[in-house]
Amino acid sequence: MSRGGASPGLGFWHPAHLLATGFGIGLLPKAPGTYASLAALPCAWLIQAYAGAGGLALAAATVAAGGWWATAIFVRDRGLADPPAVVVDEVLGQWLALLAAPPAWWAYALAFALFRIFDIAKPWPVSWAERAFPGAWGVMLDDVVAGAYAAAGVVLVTWVWQ
Repeated sequence: MSRGGASPGLGFWHPAHLLATGFGIGLLPKAPGTYASLAALPCAWLIQAYAGAGGLALAAATVAAGGWWATAIFVRDRGLADPPAVVVDEVLGQWLALLAAPPAWWAYALAFALFRIFDIAKPWPVSWAERAFPGAWGVMLDDVVAGAYAAAGVVLVTWVWQ
């Protein structure tokens, strides 16, 4: 069994593997979650530019459902609680943080920084969500909570700034 990357059980081109690893971003050797969060930024910008905040919310809901499905398969295949190659959860959390961001570079940078801080530091209840729920639920929910924390931070900073 591998350490969370590609394995003979679930091939690279399997839809669950592609989605769970962010189309291979999760296979990068260092900081795959940070790279996935970075990759989520221009995608969110484009979605918001063409479909507004409602479009980004719908995209996040779609990533939540598809990400849970893909992560459940990936986790079962790898036999690991939270394989480092799974980064679809970072995309979801980052998009949730960006829902609170106005379409400005500084707000996106702030949302990115806050989300990474909360995702890495895992203050309560982020750490609780990761431990309390088994399998794909725990993998996904800690990033949902970290994204909510980051969104609250973006709202607070934006309110103070104005």
